[in-house]
Amino acid sequence: MNTSDSPVAVIGAGPIGLITALGLVAHGVPVVVFEAGNELSAETRAGTILTRTLEVLDRYDALGPVLEASLRLDEIGEVDRATGKSTGSVLTSALAGETRFPFVVNVPQHELEPVLASVLAPGTVRMGHRLVDFTQHDDGVTLRLSTSDGVVSFEAAYVLGCDGGRSTVRERLGVEVTGHTLEQRYMLVDLVCDLDIAHPRDYPYLAYFGDREEWMVLVRQPHCWRFVFPLAPGRDEPGPDELRDKARHFIGDVDSLEVLGSNVYTVHHRVASSWRDGRVFLLGDAAHLITPMWALGLNTGVLDASNLPWRLAWVLRGWAAEALLDGYEAEQKPVAVHGSGALAEAARAVMDRRSDSVAGWQDAMTRTLLGVRLGADWSMTRTGPLRVGDRAPDLRVFGLRGPVHLHELCRDSFVALHLTDARRRPFIPADGPAGLRQVVVSRWDAPHSDLRSRSYFDPGDTVRERFGDVVVLLRPDGHIAHIEPWTATSWQSVQDRYLQEVRLAG
Repeated sequence: MNTSDSPVAVIGAGPIGLITALGLVAHGVPVVVFEAGNELSAETRAGTILTRTLEVLDRYDALGPVLEASLRLDEIGEVDRATGKSTGSVLTSALAGETRFPFVVNVPQHELEPVLASVLAPGTVRMGHRLVDFTQHDDGVTLRLSTSDGVVSFEAAYVLGCDGGRSTVRERLGVEVTGHTLEQRYMLVDLVCDLDIAHPRDYPYLAYFGDREEWMVLVRQPHCWRFVFPLAPGRDEPGPDELRDKARHFIGDVDSLEVLGSNVYTVHHRVASSWRDGRVFLLGDAAHLITPMWALGLNTGVLDASNLPWRLAWVLRGWAAEALLDGYEAEQKPVAVHGSGALAEAARAVMDRRSDSVAGWQDAMTRTLLGVRLGADWSMTRTGPLRVGDRAPDLRVFGLRGPVHLHELCRDSFVALHLTDARRRPFIPADGPAGLRQVVVSRWDAPHSDLRSRSYFDPGDTVRERFGDVVVLLRPDGHIAHIEPWTATSWQSVQDRYLQEVRLAG
């Protein structure tokens, strides 16, 4: 399959590195993950996984174990700190027609990482391998890594820097980081307290307590409650007693509060000037250090891990030109810089009571990252008809043996959906360029013929009503690559558009 026998090297075994590795494996690309530490991180860090990330994990065959370790929730609540009263909620159930996962989940990062690593084959993650430097060649990259047995070399087809805000990969490339760092810092603390039985509070499992003077985010984790609040510039890190007092200030008096762990982190909006140099790429915090609000840190990085693996697979299989890889930075950088970064600033304004939040469909789309449109016409929200770059709604159709969803149809392929009448037996080629399938979607079940195996039943015209009388080309990441009115020759124009998409035609 591959043009090179060397695996792809992922530097860093944090969530983005592990999810990127899972994506490569899902597309049949050999991968090795190198982690500088001898153990996965035990720090108290990110804890909410949004809907779009759940879809990515499902596509990479890792969702089940993550859900088992997580706490699911269907409401993101906002509370006025002074009064303790709700000021509105985002109900993710509004997305039930868009996704198979109309919820978000809470799981601490130090519990998420071992789950992700366990899905990978033994030996994929190599601990205690610190990157020293690398040298690029025409057909690969030579890595030098420091281990307990000395410095070792490793030959990789590509190198993916998922090694965080202080990225060694980025530093070795000489890539500059621009942006700003706020004077304000965030304090994160995990506490064990009983807010269910002895002191029932009925807070949403993800609640934002807004206030002009002092805001807080309350996150219900599987085994504890997480509190996040700002620290004034120059403020010393609070001790355990002060942390307990701070929590009581927001939630009222309770019998006991046990501090499990805490962390102070700086608030950044910093982005790398370039995300690619030849065969070396930057992902996650190595590319964009956007301190999260509305869970936009880790989850924005997962969008990188959704975009790049299928591109690498197409190139390594010989199905696409190298230029296909240029689309990664072109699509993801605007989302990080102007999308998630702007939303984080807007979220802070809401928490500081400098602006109002509007709950509803569009808010749910945005806060779960389902509204992201990629490409030149990028957007963090979606209104009106479906367009090129949009994430396609994960609608259900029926194959010969039962239900299947649109995102499942394009897991490892571009798929053209011809939304037309199957009774008329339109010509749909059984084969074509590698990496492309073409199928009919119709409310009329296809009569028994050679077309039947390439037809999907759409009772009620659900898919056609969302898209129209069109042919739509879906990418392996579920985004729309092309859409046009359907004609009898659409199969040819879709095939031509696919070849343009993968840079094999002008």
